[in-house]
Amino acid sequence: MARTWFVYVIECSDGSLYTGITVDLAARFEAHRAGRGARYLRAHPPRRLLAAEACADRSAASRAEYRIKQLEPSAKRDWATRHPLPATA
Repeated sequence: MARTWFVYVIECSDGSLYTGITVDLAARFEAHRAGRGARYLRAHPPRRLLAAEACADRSAASRAEYRIKQLEPSAKRDWATRHPLPATA
């Protein structure tokens, strides 16, 4: 059975935004909160999981992550308002 991949955006305690991909939103966010994973989030502690979008596979999630990372912060926030968290997050 194929796993669902997600691209997600986290709002950090300083207001900055972090974008990543995962197959388990809740577990990945908890790992970030515990200081495991992305170095950026060790320096900018995560405040909340802001948004996520389901993708067909890892490749699609990586492409979406790249596109989102190219956006200005205001455009990332606009993207986040259009992609609320799924009920399973």
